Amino acid sequence: MSKEWYDMIALKNKGYRSNAIYTVEGLSGENVFESKVIELLKESSKALDAGCGDGEFTIKMSQYGNHVVGFDNSKELLKIANEQLEKSNAKNLEFVYGWTKDESQFPFKDEEFDLIFCRRGPTSILNHSRILKSKGTIIGIHSAERSRVEERLKENKFTEIEIEVFDKAIAIFPNEEEFIKFLSAFPGNPDYSLPEYSKIINQIIQENIMDNRLIYKQWRYVWKARKV
Repeated sequence: MSKEWYDMIALKNKGYRSNAIYTVEGLSGENVFESKVIELLKESSKALDAGCGDGEFTIKMSQYGNHVVGFDNSKELLKIANEQLEKSNAKNLEFVYGWTKDESQFPFKDEEFDLIFCRRGPTSILNHSRILKSKGTIIGIHSAERSRVEERLKENKFTEIEIEVFDKAIAIFPNEEEFIKFLSAFPGNPDYSLPEYSKIINQIIQENIMDNRLIYKQWRYVWKARKV
């Protein structure tokens, strides 16, 4: 996606947050990823959140690390991140602008970090192994492009590659209104509560009813590797 697209999402949705009410049943890849990042941060001297977005996850994770830097290619999302930072008690965190597709706009030194984590951020971060210290760890979670992630890990000579798939968790919604709020908060999705989307959302709802429950299947894979 373009930088302009992410700026549009920031202006439209004020970040990636959703106030939809639901419960999760089964082992969630998101929860597994978060636990792994927390454990790695405890041993990290300086960590990078690649594609930090609105900064909510970065701020949450910063309490477990010594020094955390978050970068994103959307200046509008970074405005939201810095607003959230000002409201928090985090003192070991900073947000900076960066773009993995342009080295001149990627402001990090060689071997600057011993940990990089990527929560559905740019998979192109794998092309910048130079910023990770030798024996440093890179970890991420995504819901698409698995084959491309595997290719990039191998192309950039990462070792001890681990990829775990989590496809059993489901989000369960108490009613259609919460389900619609949930889907409408996805970056790029329209506001399904509007009348013009009634036919489409009704079809989506019917496709997501299982055992008389309104659900959404959560498919994620968590990848992890080390730099030689």
